[in-house]
Amino acid sequence: MYRIQSEPGFDLWGRRLQEEDRSVLCLTRCAVPWLNPRGARPMWAEANRGREVETGMAATRVALIGYQFMGKVHSHAYRTVSSFFPEIERPEMKVICGRNATQVAAAAQQYGWQEHSTSWQDVIARDDIDLIDISTPGDSHAEIAIAAARAGKAVFCEKPLANTLPEAREMLAAVEKAKVPNMVAFNYRRVPAISFARQLIQEGRLGRIYHFRARYLQDWIMDPEFPLVWRLQADKAGSGPHGDLNAHIIDLSRFLVGEITEVSGMTETFIKERPLPDGKGRGEVTVDDAALFLARFEGGAVGSFEATRFAGGRKNHLTFEINGEKGSLSFDLERLNELKFYDNSEGTTQGFRDILVTEGEHPYIAAWWPPGHIIGYEHTFTHEVRDLLEALQKKQAPTPSFRDGVICQAVLEAVLDSAQKRSWVEVPSPS
Repeated sequence: MYRIQSEPGFDLWGRRLQEEDRSVLCLTRCAVPWLNPRGARPMWAEANRGREVETGMAATRVALIGYQFMGKVHSHAYRTVSSFFPEIERPEMKVICGRNATQVAAAAQQYGWQEHSTSWQDVIARDDIDLIDISTPGDSHAEIAIAAARAGKAVFCEKPLANTLPEAREMLAAVEKAKVPNMVAFNYRRVPAISFARQLIQEGRLGRIYHFRARYLQDWIMDPEFPLVWRLQADKAGSGPHGDLNAHIIDLSRFLVGEITEVSGMTETFIKERPLPDGKGRGEVTVDDAALFLARFEGGAVGSFEATRFAGGRKNHLTFEINGEKGSLSFDLERLNELKFYDNSEGTTQGFRDILVTEGEHPYIAAWWPPGHIIGYEHTFTHEVRDLLEALQKKQAPTPSFRDGVICQAVLEAVLDSAQKRSWVEVPSPS
């Protein structure tokens, strides 16, 4: 192991250490180039030749179903998590699965998987797999997850959990019956600034919450000649930006404020037909292009939500603001290292302040870079995988669970029901 010794009482960046942090900083040859001692990560040793390390925990053997956008970012998380969070035993990236043999073989080589397959059924049947990661379109989530649960595998599924509430309920019933660990991939909970916002709320810094307002805006399908890809087909995607984008901000509202009890929504499809991907004719768009709704929360707060793919100039614009009796919080994903905080007790000096969430005391940050050195989108997935693997290694229940996914699905469907009825609708029970 390499050893780097700082001056007594100071860290490598010249900051004074607390007594309990005055220790030698140890880095393995293959580990991270920086380690923030303010976060005091434990020292670690290289793995021995078997699957057991000094912690006595076995490496989690992972199979990933899906190799496109989410498959790529999940692969990155598995590949890097233990280099930055050394308390997590490095997972074994056993096999990646997809329908196109040539493309999945290329993905396995590029992303670092040991093997590749075109049959998720064969992958689930293997006895050398502990965790099934489902990163496919929504129409296949339920079938794969239920089969994985019946095979006794832990299941990690991308959001939204399913295309319909009945499917989501079946998935929840399957993992609960099999008593297998389960988690749904709401990665934005793991943005350090958002985790820190939750901490401030739980500490009472905002007091009673009055408002939650959120927007998730994109613009990638504004061209009427953009083809009819799977995300624009209800039988594959379930819904448009409602399920894709509103699912995220619904989950964040639950994470930060509480449960939604009642909604009033509207949806709109601006472009009714689009060219087929093969260029042979046109097909009907069967999902929403925009979805907006109002909400009432269990604790008395009110909320507004907007998701669209027709906001010109907005590429991945997730924002929220929370207003309470003592102050407010505001966040913008395109500036994800920052959190705005307003304290209304400050008199003539009051106003929103920018908090740069890059200190070792902030959630997850101690594993990364010195203060002021920002992180990005991919790090949220590394944090997500870190928490999942820790839960599996400690035999604890990961969060958010499939039950959280079902609750989110119940809100999504209540909004669609409300839009159809043009009235307020109560959110149905998850079970």
